[in-house]
Amino acid sequence: MTRPVAVVGGGSWGTALANAAAMAAPREVVLWLRDPASARAMAEARENARYLPGVPLHPGVRPTADAAALRDAEAVLLVTPAQTLRGVLTGLRDALDPAAALILCAKGIERGTDAFLTDVAAEVAPGAALAVLSGPSFAADVARGLPTAVTLAAPEPGLAAALAASLSGPSLRVYHGTDMRGVEIGGAAKNVLAIACGAVIGRGLGESARAALVARSFAELRRFARAYGARPETLMGLSGLGDLVLTAASPQSRNFAFGERLGRGATPLEAACGKLAEGALTAAALVGLARRRGVEMPVAEAVAGVVAGDLSLDDAIMGLLSRPLRAEDEPAG
Repeated sequence: MTRPVAVVGGGSWGTALANAAAMAAPREVVLWLRDPASARAMAEARENARYLPGVPLHPGVRPTADAAALRDAEAVLLVTPAQTLRGVLTGLRDALDPAAALILCAKGIERGTDAFLTDVAAEVAPGAALAVLSGPSFAADVARGLPTAVTLAAPEPGLAAALAASLSGPSLRVYHGTDMRGVEIGGAAKNVLAIACGAVIGRGLGESARAALVARSFAELRRFARAYGARPETLMGLSGLGDLVLTAASPQSRNFAFGERLGRGATPLEAACGKLAEGALTAAALVGLARRRGVEMPVAEAVAGVVAGDLSLDDAIMGLLSRPLRAEDEPAG
């Protein structure tokens, strides 16, 4: 029996990753939730009735709200929303083994600071071994054991390979690499761009328009990633192109669904439906970082303007359609 793995965050993605980690090896997986009542309910029902109803919790998963249960974990998957990472990690830092690897599983950029999540974690837990997990995956698929492939990146190749092997199981295939920045940029930026794709479908502009938008969005993603030191091959992989294609094409994606509702005339508040769409929270930070490096991201800027209420959807569409024609491989979108 190996040391436990811990998952911090009892939403759909946290529960799915806890199930996957339990399927990968005969060990205990501690699933930490902030709310004791929710942890008890999940432990008794053996399912996450709120976020993944009908999906059984693996026998190896132990839900708890006791932070002391995290101490023995050799790896901790941080699966809280991007905007809460700083607060949650600050609160739990003293409960964690200083030698434990921290695997960041949220997809976003911190609002207010425009900080990448690896930088947030490095600031809160200096010296901790960090890794990033991202890729084309829906929580319900992973939790049910449907075939899924994702990418894990850590600065040290041996650590990346060991963590990937530790989490890979019968249905979850975890590839590994060392380009943490590229993996986290792919995960964060694709959420913003998927909102635009959802809006196109919601507005009834058709599949041809969506395909064009996916291609131009990917061009933006690559330009941004290059400006921040990511490797081009990372963005061509699971955490870049793969995740964008999935998120930009399915209503299972909260970001696509948010955009689709915008396209049908909902306000940003109405379009959220009380659910988290990380892309809506990340849009302004992504655009701010792009401007800082002189990267043109017209699709992301349009999304940020619509989400902020500074731009109507029709004006955003008109603005994109009226951009000057240029060679496809020119650097601007």
